[in-house]
Amino acid sequence: LFPPRERIRQLNGTCVGSVDLELFLHYSLIPSLFIILVLSFLQKRDHRKQRDETSRLLGKRFEIIIPLDFVGTFSNRWSYGIAFGATANKVMFLFSEGYQPLQIPQWAQAFVLLIGGMEVGLSHFPFFACLSSEFQLVSSILGFSYSLICFTGGLASAHLQPAPHALLLLQFLGRYETVMFYWPSLLCLAFLLGRFLHMFVKSLRVHLGWELPMEEKPFLEAHQAEHVKRLLRKPPLQESKKSWFQTRIYEWDPCFQFPSRMIGTIVLAFICLYLFIVIEFCMFVFVRDELDVFEGELEYYIASMNQTGTLTPVILRVKELMSVSKGVWLVTILPASFTCVSYLFHILACYRKHMKRLWAGNKHFLPSKFHNPSSAESVVAIARYSGWQIAYILWGYLIIHVVQSLCGMLIMYGLVLPIIHNQGLEMLQGLGIGTLTISIVLGIMILQVWIASSFFLQPKMSAADKQKPLALDNRRVFHNFNYFLFFYNVLLGLGACLSRLLISCILGTWLIARIDRTIMQNGYEGADMGFNAWIGMLYVDHYHTNPVLVSFCNILIIGHRERRLQRAIKYWYLNQSAGPRISTRSRTRWLLLQTLVNNPRLVMLRKSRPGHGSREFTQILLTC
Repeated sequence: LFPPRERIRQLNGTCVGSVDLELFLHYSLIPSLFIILVLSFLQKRDHRKQRDETSRLLGKRFEIIIPLDFVGTFSNRWSYGIAFGATANKVMFLFSEGYQPLQIPQWAQAFVLLIGGMEVGLSHFPFFACLSSEFQLVSSILGFSYSLICFTGGLASAHLQPAPHALLLLQFLGRYETVMFYWPSLLCLAFLLGRFLHMFVKSLRVHLGWELPMEEKPFLEAHQAEHVKRLLRKPPLQESKKSWFQTRIYEWDPCFQFPSRMIGTIVLAFICLYLFIVIEFCMFVFVRDELDVFEGELEYYIASMNQTGTLTPVILRVKELMSVSKGVWLVTILPASFTCVSYLFHILACYRKHMKRLWAGNKHFLPSKFHNPSSAESVVAIARYSGWQIAYILWGYLIIHVVQSLCGMLIMYGLVLPIIHNQGLEMLQGLGIGTLTISIVLGIMILQVWIASSFFLQPKMSAADKQKPLALDNRRVFHNFNYFLFFYNVLLGLGACLSRLLISCILGTWLIARIDRTIMQNGYEGADMGFNAWIGMLYVDHYHTNPVLVSFCNILIIGHRERRLQRAIKYWYLNQSAGPRISTRSRTRWLLLQTLVNNPRLVMLRKSRPGHGSREFTQILLTC
């Protein structure tokens, strides 16, 4: 790393011939729109609308293409996830609010960010459209070409310095730090290049007749069918023994798959978290260099005053504070990163656990007000969740890092620095007095519970009872006990209130990145917008990907197709016959007559329906 002044000087000198990330984003819309138009023209419409001049010109062509099914896509999941990962740099570009194409007032920044988000989505639309298109040969060529353009632009941005208005935080990155910032997206683009090349080779072999074409995407996925089969089987009498990893951490379920939306969200969250940590570290290096310069000026002042100035003790304390802060902030990067990474894996585990509970009809794990959420809010939540999850992780990492740094500062000033300054005995004395005070308070609270259990409750009604019944005994002593402890509990409540506030702050900041768990109290969960998005997303997935419901719909679809096929075959047979056409009713009655003649006992079991002549028909058969 260069010194800060020299680094900024080199940055300003190399910005002239650089690749502007914002400019590249604007120009990438040209090939993106071209690819979207080509794929839309190739797509055929299922239902013809009212004919007009445009429809006569295009025929059945030009249909709106879908980049990704956010609800029911379970195939090609990792390709979609990597495609989401390729957008990481531009997502961080928007997150830093470096997108400023127009000079507009501050109150309209939300519209600028909306336009920026739509522009980023449009620039990466070809990746998803080419992966999901039915025309594999054409889409693979277009996807490979567009991926190569983005890879070349990203590689040029990695080798050259970014423009200062492209991303303000990147002005502190040097040469190697810039490579560290760009390599995840470049790796994702390299994977997409290989994926589109594989699609091209496979579709070309199918086009030449060397391979059979791929089967149509099934309505019922294989893992969903296996889940229904497992429900219909009898559960084993004795479950198999699970390992420690399966019991405590995660157990793989072959009958469950995460949708592409969840895979893409986690991949993009990982890459954005990595980029955020890199940016934060570079900011830390810059601030550390500035503090080193400031410490040098303070040392020069102390040396000039021969350490006899009135501000010398204060300056020494300030130097110690800066030194401790730098060390604590650097050390806490690792635990804060590990906490957020563990949250990402835990979110996947919670998603599977919550979905299985909803499939089983269990809603008790949700607050009562979320048992019947609004349909409109749930539909919006499916679009909000992924973006909000990434933002929660990034902000959660920063907040957790700050909280862990404050805890580290308390440990340093409470335990480590007193020992360094030869004040260990005083520190141990204060620590012992504080521990003893807290222990006595807790002991008195436990003693109150023991006295209540031993003297103020009636004995158990049965030996099998786990605890005594809630029935008072020794009432006179009980009322005196409450009276004398009333005034003490007022003072004890002050400490309990502060402990409640402290625990709430610690848990709230520690779980701020957990969107699957609300940090609000019971009854106020509706104020947690992130938790609302999580619940809405769960309900949308539950209603559209429930294996039992999908299996039932699949049975109906297959039955409908079979009936249509049988009807088509029958009509074809009748149309191909050379003799006179026979009505279906006449043919049915003739078969009925044949059956009753061969089985006379069935004649007496027939129901007589008025108006259909069944009674006369039966009498004729009996006379025969």
